[in-house]
Amino acid sequence: MNTSKTEKARKKFHEIIYEADTLPGKLFDLVLIFLILISIAAVMLESVASIQAKYGNELEIVEWIITVFFTLEYIGRIIAVKKPLKYIFSLQGILDLLATIPAYIDLIFPGLHFLVSIRAIRLLRIFRILKLGQFVGASDQLVEALKKSRMKIVVFLFSVIILCVILGTVMYIIEGPESGFTSIPVAVYWTIVTLTTVGFGDITPQTPFGQFVSMVIMILGYGIIAVPTGLVTAEFMSKRTADNNTQVCPNCSADHHRDDAEFCYHCGHSLEKK
Repeated sequence: MNTSKTEKARKKFHEIIYEADTLPGKLFDLVLIFLILISIAAVMLESVASIQAKYGNELEIVEWIITVFFTLEYIGRIIAVKKPLKYIFSLQGILDLLATIPAYIDLIFPGLHFLVSIRAIRLLRIFRILKLGQFVGASDQLVEALKKSRMKIVVFLFSVIILCVILGTVMYIIEGPESGFTSIPVAVYWTIVTLTTVGFGDITPQTPFGQFVSMVIMILGYGIIAVPTGLVTAEFMSKRTADNNTQVCPNCSADHHRDDAEFCYHCGHSLEKK
């Protein structure tokens, strides 16, 4: 009897903490997002000297209240699943832990308190809470597109590095130390800054030929920006629209199930329909 009650309580706990399709789950996640925003705002305000001097103690109290809540939430997520180690070592579990420990780390190593800003990563859950299916599906497709095109991007970036070395060497030969191109590495640095259209202005070519080459590099920069975008877009457009089911398997914590799924695609456990 006690086992049955415990299992029922665990399922209810799982529904509240992990599901965004139910009212309790949605409210829980909305409260979580609110506290994350408050926490980040408190850290930002604390970095302002005048505010820190006047409201430092109050901001610290707010931070610790939120940290305790996140600690309890992290423990709750472990309790609510049948395989806690799978959650603990999952990406979500690691991010949840990183969002919890900065305040504790600051007790041992003062000065690292501002790592609390890492909690901003958890704001990504707003897409599943508000059931913005097009964004949830698009994010999955984008990740898959990046994976599919990663080797092409690596080859492209390697080619860009080679091009920067060549053009940097050319600019070093053309301009020389007199114009600020004191070495090939410095010239390569200038080439990368120019090619990415950043242009800090700390080094500028003085000779007409050098200025002509710099114009060519800047024009190349616009074309180079479009290449990886095109590679990823091509893969992105080839993917079908993904389902936006937010249910998490109560047994193995797998997510991204089909909207019409009745069983977990990973372990076969029944998915409770809400």
